[in-house]
Amino acid sequence: MAYVHTEIASQPGCWRQAGELAPSVLDRLPRPGERVAVVGCGTSWFMGMAYAARREAAGQGETDAFQASEYPADRRYDRLLAITRSGTTTEVLDLLAALRGRTPTTVLVGDPGSPAASLADAAVTMPFADERSVVQTRFATTVLALLRAHLGDNITALVADAEVAVRAPLPIDPALIEQVTFLGRGWTIGLAQEAALKCREAATFWAEAYPAMDYRHGPIAVAAPGRLVWAFGELPDGLPEDVAATGAAFAHSRTHGVRTVLGRWAAGRTPVDPMADLILAQRFAIALAASRGLDPDAPRHLSRSVVLT
Repeated sequence: MAYVHTEIASQPGCWRQAGELAPSVLDRLPRPGERVAVVGCGTSWFMGMAYAARREAAGQGETDAFQASEYPADRRYDRLLAITRSGTTTEVLDLLAALRGRTPTTVLVGDPGSPAASLADAAVTMPFADERSVVQTRFATTVLALLRAHLGDNITALVADAEVAVRAPLPIDPALIEQVTFLGRGWTIGLAQEAALKCREAATFWAEAYPAMDYRHGPIAVAAPGRLVWAFGELPDGLPEDVAATGAAFAHSRTHGVRTVLGRWAAGRTPVDPMADLILAQRFAIALAASRGLDPDAPRHLSRSVVLT
């Protein structure tokens, strides 16, 4: 079995550990009222986007997310929070070095012995969530679970939803789909971007991502029979109907396989947390790879960490 299959399935346990870890690292994470920049590359950047939007919505303070290479050097923050699984990514290391002595920095990292853990003023190490796969899944979501626990989110409920998502049927057979577009609102825009990246990385598949409210301002033009629109979180009024009119399939946690497993929306309850829905999207991407005869543990042109020389 591919490493990534095992790592995706392990996410409920990793999220539980993140919730248990959160109280012991309070002094290393952003304090209420701090102006915070979150940086990362690829998947880590998308998790930073999700956290930044959720932290602001929680009233914790102004929070921006940047690709590490695009951090605005002339802008001042109370703290920089860097996310890096390997702790060896060149852009993150360069930024941490440049900010040393100027801006307090915290790194969330998988490898405790990595250069990033030494360069940052504070480190939260999460070796229990580190991965062998090139394609990131559990490390990124476990970081977000930790940050959400720090914001006061109910991690026990989140873990319960994750346990459903690792065994729920996929919303549609990936072999029947030629293109997918993921949508989000607020903090779930980052999740949508990450879901699309997983399809591109693991399966070299045509996948896009947009804010849900902007989808009808152009991107809906690619929707058609044989294509899929997958929305995370809050749905704009009328969106499912507009997608249906194009002939494209539509997936949302109120409508797809999670509901089939537990029938949990029948009494009017809310759907699974969007992070649990992301697990389904990860599984969809890996199933896409299999349907295309690809090895998700050996994605084309990618390595586990980008180290520039």
